[in-house]
Amino acid sequence: MTDYAKPLPTLTDENRPFWDACRAGRLDLQRCTACGHVRYPISRFCPRCLSEDHAWTTMSGRGTVFSYVVFHRAYHPGFKEDVPYNVALVQLEEGPRMYSNIVGTANDQVRIGDAVEVVFEPATPEVTIPKFRLRDGAAADRGAD
Repeated sequence: MTDYAKPLPTLTDENRPFWDACRAGRLDLQRCTACGHVRYPISRFCPRCLSEDHAWTTMSGRGTVFSYVVFHRAYHPGFKEDVPYNVALVQLEEGPRMYSNIVGTANDQVRIGDAVEVVFEPATPEVTIPKFRLRDGAAADRGAD
């Protein structure tokens, strides 16, 4: 884990609860205590009601592939061993969308609408990256392609 070459987030007081939860194997997002809106990315104010009040809430970790692209070129040296790799926009069941990767399946097997669940990949002692894998039966649900 010490020679992780990919870009890492800068940990701040504002985002530390998110990264601490990922390290513990949970996907925690901010839920506005004024209006109930679940927000991501992390922000100081709710985009719906502008309240600063929120509670960190554990999400189900389930969602669907909203969109994705497969990169065939490394735009950062840390990704050169991963080419080709996918970057997916996952629609979480609770509402927000997150960019991540779909892991554990070939890039040509990923489809928009696939059911996914979060998994966690340790990067450093402080940072664990949330990624997604197809939920059991997701490929079977759409039939053999």
